[in-house]
Amino acid sequence: LVLSCFWLLTAAPASGIFQRPTGTPAPLQLQYLLEPLHATVHTRRGATATLPCVLRALPRNYRVRWSKVEPDNYQESVILITNGLLHKNYGPLSPRVRLRRSHRYDASLTIADVALDDEGRYRCQLVNGLEDESIQLTLHLEGIVFPYQPSTGRYKFNYQEARRACEQQDARLATYQQLYKAWMEGLDWCNAGWILDGTVHYPIINSREPCGGRLLLPGVRSYGARDKQKDRFDAFCFTSAVQGHVFFIRGHLNFKEAGQACSSQGAAMAKVGQLYSAWRFSQLDRCDGGWLADGSVRYPITTPRQRCGGLPDPGVRSFGFPNKELRAYGTYCF
Repeated sequence: LVLSCFWLLTAAPASGIFQRPTGTPAPLQLQYLLEPLHATVHTRRGATATLPCVLRALPRNYRVRWSKVEPDNYQESVILITNGLLHKNYGPLSPRVRLRRSHRYDASLTIADVALDDEGRYRCQLVNGLEDESIQLTLHLEGIVFPYQPSTGRYKFNYQEARRACEQQDARLATYQQLYKAWMEGLDWCNAGWILDGTVHYPIINSREPCGGRLLLPGVRSYGARDKQKDRFDAFCFTSAVQGHVFFIRGHLNFKEAGQACSSQGAAMAKVGQLYSAWRFSQLDRCDGGWLADGSVRYPITTPRQRCGGLPDPGVRSFGFPNKELRAYGTYCF
């Protein structure tokens, strides 16, 4: 069930690229828009990405409208409209988008300084009276999903609190596709957490008694949609590459001294998302536990070894939230 749902979510948007299920009507033949060679554009946060949309011919009195399908409510928001001569930008993306216009048939959309919220499905629609047609593309950010809970313990966040918690850690709530990909790459977590669409899940690689029992198959277990105000869970956050770097300061510091140590180097204490990003994209590898901005103590391991916790897999290890007055750790700065 999980595999079939994932296929539908990730493979459905681009007509003509993937094989259609039996009984599905054939897509309308494109007359003016060229089918994109690749339906997914891969990028990282901070990069410049271009979503291709090229016309094979220029109809009279046409417009091209770019829109984005928002992953939290599946509503379309208009980004840009052009008639080939003039264009107008709309919404939060307005300052960072433009038409590529490499030639007169080119209506491709370029997004500068790609942000975490830019990931998702986009539609390029040719508006031409009765002959309207469109193509859909997916902007995919390379990144990493991590589970997050506050210092007060597990299952403390309602939906909005989970959303804010991820943002405070230089991340955002993960989409289902991002959580599923993280599970395929080895994420195994017993606590259920919110994701961006308001549903609650947890990914299991090794079936075990405290996590639904040994008889259930591995997979992304689902609690479905929950009450966003009343129900409380952890959060699954998603982050991508950062513009900057994370470094470690050795010492036996309490939390306040750790902040001062980072400040003396012209930096700030690293956030959890920044540490995960440095681990994934910069291969940061240290055995030393260090304070982070949220008051937790963690350390990143890319090459597992016995003296660094003894766990067989790479990851960001956590000591939880120690007493902030203890002079026991170094600190990770950003």
